[in-house]
Amino acid sequence: MHKVKIAIGSDHAGWKIKEYLSRCLNGKGYEVKDFGCENDNPCDYPDFGLLVAEAVMRGEYERGILVCGAGVGMSLVANKVPGVRAALCLNSFMAKVSRQHNDANILILPGRIVSEKDGEDMAAIFLETEFSGNERHVRRLAKIKEIEQKYFK
Repeated sequence: MHKVKIAIGSDHAGWKIKEYLSRCLNGKGYEVKDFGCENDNPCDYPDFGLLVAEAVMRGEYERGILVCGAGVGMSLVANKVPGVRAALCLNSFMAKVSRQHNDANILILPGRIVSEKDGEDMAAIFLETEFSGNERHVRRLAKIKEIEQKYFK
C-alpha cells in the first residue's frame, strides 16, 4: 500500500498530540505537511482547520488530521468545505468505519480526551483502511454530495 500524503493541523489544545503524530507519521514514511499551530499559545481553531480542509479539498493531500480540545470545533470547520468528509473519532472502531463506510478524508481527534498513543493508533487505522466501495455506502455518499451541491453554490 502506498503511503498517503497527509495534511495535519491543530489549535493550541491539540498542539501536543499534533506534534506527536507528525513525528510518528514521518517516522513511518508518510509525507506530512504541518499547517500549524506552532505552539500551545491560545489560537483560533478555524484558522488551522480551514487550511487543512482546503488542502484536502484541492487534492494536494489525500487525507488530513485535525486536533482540537473536544474535536467538535475542527469538525464544524472542516465539514463546511465541499468534498470534505471529516470524522470525529474517539476510538479505533470509529476510525475504521469512518474510512470503510464513509470514505472520510479527514480524521478529527479530541486532544483533551484521547492520549497520544490512542491518537497514534486511530491515525494508523484511519490511514491504512480503505473505503469498502460497497454499493450502499457509495449510494449514501452520493446523497451527501447532492446535499453539498444543493447548499454549497
